[in-house]
Amino acid sequence: MFTTIWFILRASFAWSALILFVTIFIVNGIFRNHLPGEFILLPFSLVALVMGISFSHVRRVRLISSNVTALTLANRQRRQIEIPLEASEAFELVDAAIRELPGAEDAESARDSLQIRAKIKRIDPYQSNFIDELKVLDFLTTKRNQILATITPGDGIGSLTLICEPERPAWTDLFLVDNGTNLENAEAITRAITRRIAERRRKEKASAAQSVTEKELTVAKLNLLHAQVEPHFLYNTLASAQLLTRADPAAADQMLGNLITYLRHSLPRTEDTASTIGEELERSIAYLDIMKIRMGARLNIQIQVPSELKTLPFPMMMLQTLVENAIKHGLEPKTGGGTIWIIARQHEGNVAVTVADDGNGLGTEIGGTGIGLKNVRERLRLAHGNAAGFVLVGNFPSGVAATITVPVIKAKGEQHA
Repeated sequence: MFTTIWFILRASFAWSALILFVTIFIVNGIFRNHLPGEFILLPFSLVALVMGISFSHVRRVRLISSNVTALTLANRQRRQIEIPLEASEAFELVDAAIRELPGAEDAESARDSLQIRAKIKRIDPYQSNFIDELKVLDFLTTKRNQILATITPGDGIGSLTLICEPERPAWTDLFLVDNGTNLENAEAITRAITRRIAERRRKEKASAAQSVTEKELTVAKLNLLHAQVEPHFLYNTLASAQLLTRADPAAADQMLGNLITYLRHSLPRTEDTASTIGEELERSIAYLDIMKIRMGARLNIQIQVPSELKTLPFPMMMLQTLVENAIKHGLEPKTGGGTIWIIARQHEGNVAVTVADDGNGLGTEIGGTGIGLKNVRERLRLAHGNAAGFVLVGNFPSGVAATITVPVIKAKGEQHA
């Protein structure tokens, strides 16, 4: 209440002083100390009008901010706002918020100096008033407000200094009020910045949640595909072990040893534990040794894997899938058997592992479901996207060559040639 009374009295006193000066000038200069009676009430009427305009200004400020203080009553508003964004991002956000203000015109932005200047057409909430109608006082009135915004870079934040003021000299604030238009502009820019930051945070949160969900779905798919592959190999190997146990106990003992090696490398792993080419090769060799006992001289094995590549990470069970397909669909159905090759090469940041055979080719009827190769493709896509590849081609002069290519992922502290 005291602030309101003081504001009205201050404006009234300023206008009273101006009216008194003008009255003295008129009396002494024009009427020669004889002022007509009809002019006596004019100064009091003007002061009463000023008090009414000042009171309207106070009421509108109360409607805008619900808090009437000397700062909110002022025609010139200053805000210091900390924006939790880098200076360049904060600049773009503030620039967009200012340009979208109603009546914004002549907006200029300097990206290098992180400054924004704009002229805002003044929308008088009470249309025109008596002071505006007095054309002789046009020099005291204003048709536009202006905004100056400066971004100061900080450590991961941008500090905004916002100034909203009338487009006229500061001394005129003694006589004129802006009816809260600059307070309204300052509040509108602050709300726009808050809304944009909140919207940005919501999008970031939604994106993070979507990434977590996609990761969980990917892990679930990988686990499902892995669960489909593991029993497929295990059942075939156990069937072979059972057959050899009945036919040749000595060979069965050797097969069980290979089966133990195979199972040891097939134990469940934690999600973040990767297999290596060496481990996958050892598992596949154990399987091939089992099949060697079963097929005898019909199966020949050629391994061409440099020792320096054996420590490189490689997806689990994929090499085993290719080896089993080569045996089951290529060499085992062939009357004379054949040779299986396992070859690994590194080139331009990728490692390629090829399983080739000289058995039945791609054009023969194999009678399989194709689940193994489908899982290889799907697991590669989920784990590496477009960075990995799988190629299945005919071998010369007969057979099939299957190649898996994955990016080289070096372990910490290690370097691979």
